[in-house]
Amino acid sequence: MKMREKTHELPFHVVKRDTMPFWKSMTIRIVAVVAALLLCSVLSVFMINANPFEFIETMIDGVLGSSRRLWKFAKDASILLCIALAVTPAFRMRFWNIGAEGQTLIGALASVGVAYYLGDHVPNGPLLILMFVASILAGAIWGCVPAIFKAKWNTNETLFTLMMNYVASGLVAYFLLLWTPSGSSVLGALSVGHLPVIGHEYLLLIVAVLVLTAIVYIYLHYTKQGYEISVVGESENTARYIGIGVGKVIIRTMIVSGAICGLAGFLIVGALDHSVTTTTVGGMGFTAIMVSWLAKFNPLVMIGTSAFITFMQQGSAQITTRFNIDSAFPDIVVGIVLFFIIGCEFFISYSLKFRESKKKGEKE
Repeated sequence: MKMREKTHELPFHVVKRDTMPFWKSMTIRIVAVVAALLLCSVLSVFMINANPFEFIETMIDGVLGSSRRLWKFAKDASILLCIALAVTPAFRMRFWNIGAEGQTLIGALASVGVAYYLGDHVPNGPLLILMFVASILAGAIWGCVPAIFKAKWNTNETLFTLMMNYVASGLVAYFLLLWTPSGSSVLGALSVGHLPVIGHEYLLLIVAVLVLTAIVYIYLHYTKQGYEISVVGESENTARYIGIGVGKVIIRTMIVSGAICGLAGFLIVGALDHSVTTTTVGGMGFTAIMVSWLAKFNPLVMIGTSAFITFMQQGSAQITTRFNIDSAFPDIVVGIVLFFIIGCEFFISYSLKFRESKKKGEKE
């Protein structure tokens, strides 16, 4: 008679929590951020020979040390927020749009293309309108293509949108070669297609993104289309049962998502760079995913999460400058903080239940 194999069980198991009170979950997140910053400040003692107080002071100085730094912080946070707003409708629908980088870049390329070819023939006002429309259309098309394949043939949207980032980068590289006969692939800042300066060079951009935030919030929470997005995200079968066309919602939502990315590209070109390169977006399309997720896909909360991540990036960059260390240090700091935040989200959503030890003599 064969002996039954003895099974070894872990001393605990993971159980999903009931909904945690808002104040308690926020307290856990704040504690996680403070703990991460304390760890970074301790690491700074060994890596850059700076005491913890000097570390924190330098980070704050990097953002609030001058009006120029404060405006830069507001500008960077606004662009990041704009791209995060773009991916949010798709994420609420459980369509994992990893292509915001390419959708924003293709919008910037369309904007520069209009300015390059029509800048000498069209007054600045109509030119800006044409750049705006071209950017929106380009981003919408770039978002629509993977949506059609998902709706019709159920392709993997994560891989599809990710690969289209590289296609967008390739198109930018091609047009830069076309527009720079010298072969430098560096297109200087265009003298046309500049957004007007109102008060400060970044003020119009910041106000535009804040207005967009309110519009996206209303769209997602108070419109029929926003309701359909939520239903499809919860269950496609339920959506079909109540008469919602799932494929139609997927395509429409990705058009909206791509169009907002295109708008971000227009703002980058018209208000900031006045040109385009393959690194124009600078990875913000991927960082925006974290901004949206940390805010639980709530556009209003995203104002805070985008400001927080931008603060961490700009503050740690100041540490790099002040202590003359490797430029990878800001990425290390942001990575540690995000790791702690992601870790705390696990304990907000789940708890560990320890198994009771078996009594003596109980059969295994």
